[in-house]
Amino acid sequence: MTNLRNTLIAGMAAAALMTGAALADQHANMEWTTSPWGEDDEIGAANRVTPEVVMEAAKLVTTGKTYPLGIVIGPDTPAFPPRSLSVSVLQPGQTSGGSLGPTKTTYNDDIFMGWLGIGSQIDGLGHIGHGDTYYNGFKASEFAQTSGLTKLGVEKVPPIVARGVLLNMAAHYGQDMLEEGTAYTREDIMAAAEAQGVELRENDVVLFHSGWMQLLEEGGDPERFGAVEPGLGKTGAEYLAELGVIAVGADTWGLEAVPFEDGVGVFEIHQILLAQNGIYILENMNTSLLVEDEVNEFMFVLGQARIKGAVQMMINPVAIR
Repeated sequence: MTNLRNTLIAGMAAAALMTGAALADQHANMEWTTSPWGEDDEIGAANRVTPEVVMEAAKLVTTGKTYPLGIVIGPDTPAFPPRSLSVSVLQPGQTSGGSLGPTKTTYNDDIFMGWLGIGSQIDGLGHIGHGDTYYNGFKASEFAQTSGLTKLGVEKVPPIVARGVLLNMAAHYGQDMLEEGTAYTREDIMAAAEAQGVELRENDVVLFHSGWMQLLEEGGDPERFGAVEPGLGKTGAEYLAELGVIAVGADTWGLEAVPFEDGVGVFEIHQILLAQNGIYILENMNTSLLVEDEVNEFMFVLGQARIKGAVQMMINPVAIR
């Protein structure tokens, strides 16, 4: 994967140089306003998770069938460079030459070493900004410490329970798996929702299926998977922000189309969702099981590990129908 990773990094650097001048005025005029939930708000769109929203989502449960939206994560899982992970299992009792007590109790323990943004993950609001400015006008120079974020950490995010909607974008384009760089526009999203008989609403969690995870199956191409991707386009991101959704996710590693759309900056969709609107991003979502059962609407449930000061977190949200 090294060559493709290097290509991705080089491509993003080139994109930054080529689009920098064209986007300078646009970015200078970006609106980085105070959160509608107040100047101290650190959880953004998660404020939309009210008891009423949860009760409405619960009404969608008709069969009790559950779907894991997280993928199995290991050292070979493609990840944005230079991220990696490893797990070491220890057997303290046995290796010390004995066991615990007359019942001969033994146990295994594990040590995790790596990045928290690998595999299925939630991007917190402290992940992406515009220069020094992040969600709600917070300055990275003031809250981003090497020992952890002092604001916008994922431990602040409450449980997210809401109506979940899946849009099968592969079906929308009439393909089994979309090509890299395919960008979902506002019009694409509206047309796919109409064709699939599902209405996008305020307070939703919206997931996109592209079929991209086929590249992780046996005989696939994990290097291609982790280097490029189809995904959300700029007008599509703006549309979802206008609707007032809580989170947006996809079966890809970075949500947005890579290579980036012409005239769109490096991970600008992340900026629109996270920094400007406080909308969470869910990456590497396992949408295939929902597609198999033709599920477009469900109860979405997520409670991430609350590691203090973390920027992002590996997750396994659950869809319940």
